[in-house]
Parts: sequence; C-alpha cells; structure tokens
Amino acid sequence: MELTLKRVRQGNNSTLSELYIDGRFQCYGLEDTVRDVKIKGWTAIPAGTYLLGINRGGGMNAAYKKRFPGMHEGMIEIRAIPNFSSVYIHIGNTHEDTEGCLLVGTYFHRSNADWGVYQSTEAYKQLYQTIIDMVKNGGVTLTIENRFMGEVLLK
Repeated sequence: MELTLKRVRQGNNSTLSELYIDGRFQCYGLEDTVRDVKIKGWTAIPAGTYLLGINRGGGMNAAYKKRFPGMHEGMIEIRAIPNFSSVYIHIGNTHEDTEGCLLVGTYFHRSNADWGVYQSTEAYKQLYQTIIDMVKNGGVTLTIENRFMGEVLLK
C-alpha cells in the first residue's frame, strides 16, 4: 500500500495537500510551511518517501486510545524523517495544530493568508480504519511531493 501526499498550495504558515491511497483520493492534508531550514514545530515534513509505523507510547497515544476506544491501536507515525521525531498523522484544523505533523480533513478553507482542513475527526477515522492493518504489518509508505499549483505564497 502506498500513500502519496501531493502538496498543492502554500500559505504564509501552512501547506495544503491532497492525500491519495494507491492513486485514489482519500482526503486533504495540512502541514506547517515548507522551509529550507527546520524550525521545531513550525516546519513541514521534507519531501521524500517514508515508512509508516505504529507508536504506542506518549500522551497523544493515551488521549486517542481514550477518544477512540475499540478503534485505536497506536498513533500512525511517519518514520525516519531527517531532523524530526514523533511525527504523526492526527486530528486538527490549522497550522497551529500541526507541531510538524500531518493533519487530515474532508474539506479545506482559506482564511486570510492560510489554509485549514475541517471535519478532521471524520477524515482521520476513515484513513485510520483503511490503513491500520497494513501499517501494523509494515507494508505502507508515504511519499510526499511538492506540486504547488500557481501561487506559492499567499500575501
């Protein structure tokens, strides 16, 4: 199974993407701004291909286990990212929620000079249930591509 994150728009502090599973659209994604120099908690994941895994430690895992009993088996972690650690796919709406992670949503909106994704819980549950078994078996990669359309930076 292969996930592809195609970055399509960049705001002043946010990056909007489309997430595909084996070439089929799944949902929208949101990250911090793409930067040449990493700023902790404020930088998008570098373009590249990464293995997804399960992380069962930490406070976010405990919160999601409580929030999604019967479904949650651990946080989906994007692994081996240079200069990053504990990078997850999770719920949130704006770049302020990312902390360097990937947020998902069923639709997007631009407010001022930044993007947001919405119905994040719905998108997360659908994505999680679709990929969790394959992620547990170690067979899922995420390829991140910069394919900005038109505007690169919104003023």
